[in-house]
Amino acid sequence: MASLNYSRQREAVLRFMKSTKTHPTAEQVYKAVREDFPKISLATVYRNLNLLVEHGQLRRLNSGNGVDHFDAVLTAHNHFVCRQCGRMFDLEAQVEVQVEPTSLEGFSGEMEEYQLFFYGICQECKK
Repeated sequence: MASLNYSRQREAVLRFMKSTKTHPTAEQVYKAVREDFPKISLATVYRNLNLLVEHGQLRRLNSGNGVDHFDAVLTAHNHFVCRQCGRMFDLEAQVEVQVEPTSLEGFSGEMEEYQLFFYGICQECKK
């Protein structure tokens, strides 16, 4: 894959992503980056997020609610999604998942990775 040309806007998107422990949506990244780049468009943010995902610098997370979230932590880890507010958190607890080979019968593809999401109500929403 070809390397990316330098872009101040893309650098700002990546810097913001590396500075946050949240898993923001493109719109949330847009609002944050606009503080330094008031003329940046939402389309530019989407384009740069997609490029950073394609080049392995970010991960795209879709918890099934139809909204993509982005994560700068590239190591394997699990997530908790609040059903009430929709926020996504890293789940620090170690969860072991074993997939029995018989459960993959009829699957002839090659498994590369998996993502595990836990759902419930976050501490803030429980209050």
